Amino acid sequence: MPLLAKYDVATPRYTSYPTVPYWDFSKLDNSKWKQSVINTFNSENGELCIYIHLPFCESLCTFCACNKRITKNHNVEQSYIDAVLKEWKMYRCILPGIPKIKEIHLGGGTPTFFSADNLVYLITNIIKDAVIKDEHEFSIEIHPNSATEEHVKKLADIGFNRISIGVQDFDPYIQFAINRNQTYERTKEVFDWARKYNFKSINVDLIYGLPHQSVKSVEHTIALIKKLMPDRIAFYSYAHVPWKSKAQRRYTENDLPPASVKWEIYNRGRMLLEQVGFESIGMDHFALKNDPLFIAAENGKLHRNFMGYTTTQSKLIIGLGASSISATNDAFAQNEKVIEEYEAKVTSGNFPLVNGHLLNEEDLLIQNYIHELMCLNKTTLRKELHDVDFLTNILSKLSSLEADGLVEIYEDVINVTAKGRLFIRNICAAVDAYLFKKEMTVQTFSKAI
Repeated sequence: MPLLAKYDVATPRYTSYPTVPYWDFSKLDNSKWKQSVINTFNSENGELCIYIHLPFCESLCTFCACNKRITKNHNVEQSYIDAVLKEWKMYRCILPGIPKIKEIHLGGGTPTFFSADNLVYLITNIIKDAVIKDEHEFSIEIHPNSATEEHVKKLADIGFNRISIGVQDFDPYIQFAINRNQTYERTKEVFDWARKYNFKSINVDLIYGLPHQSVKSVEHTIALIKKLMPDRIAFYSYAHVPWKSKAQRRYTENDLPPASVKWEIYNRGRMLLEQVGFESIGMDHFALKNDPLFIAAENGKLHRNFMGYTTTQSKLIIGLGASSISATNDAFAQNEKVIEEYEAKVTSGNFPLVNGHLLNEEDLLIQNYIHELMCLNKTTLRKELHDVDFLTNILSKLSSLEADGLVEIYEDVINVTAKGRLFIRNICAAVDAYLFKKEMTVQTFSKAI
């Protein structure tokens, strides 16, 4: 497939623009960050979302490139929770009003590494003296091997209504390669608990392109997923970044399916999901037609941020915990990644920021292009606002994309075709000013396919 060879290049995933490697932290200090948080809080009428990173895992999944700490010592739970609550208190001190919480998401790591009681303690202290929106979404990422019915019940009791269950692949040989031995029966048990306690949405994470994976193994996995029938599925492309995640060196590139097979795996999986009623949403996501994510996409209200696709269009995201990323109308900020240093900075009363970016006018303009391409499959170029060299570069790349049938261009409007949706990362890269202006001297991004 000629297009596969042409577009299987290192490309950002665009959970933000600018993407993290191009952030300029030198222009964002604590004072500017606080003011940006305040300004966005006011413009959003106090509404916000909270992401809490819980980085601990008892065992290492070798495919994972997330920020995590492998330990069986659960004594780390309390000091980490205390630091997260201290950080939240610091934000509460600068917010000019009572926060109205639309969304809380617990990610990791393995959030269910923490005991059910500790998670309840954490969330109860986050939401006290805050307003919880009627249509709120409280969600948690679940590893079935560490989750208990007590976790699911107690989280439901404090307002959690969405659950995301990591599966990746049910093939035992692949699970051995990625060090994630997880049975269908154990996974089904978590599904049963979520439905028993009235969670309104269940998501499953699957990955294509894992070591030793084949079309046959994905057919087997999706056959089992069809028995469970979640409401949403995230069918992610495996990001092979061994220069970033050393655990991925447990296997070599020779163990990974080549791009042509990986493409076949995805398309077979996509077809099987569509056969049972899942609709493709944005990039790598699928949802049933009665799911709010599908409805949002149909109504032009789909949103994308660091947590992926969401129905919540909040401009203010407060990230708590080590490595968490926060976002405002015009800035991003990332916390210290090393747990001990994160805890030390927060305990001393300092915001634990180690990276960030203050968006300029061009950033905001292109951020909107990419958001619209990712969520609406179309955008309108503001040609008069770009310098000649960059505009020439954009038009040249769009012309090539159009010749390949990936976009259709009408005057200044870019429409993504059905074929183009499979190459959406490449289309977004065509309007990325940082990819045009700067050249990375080391490997940075995973491949698009």
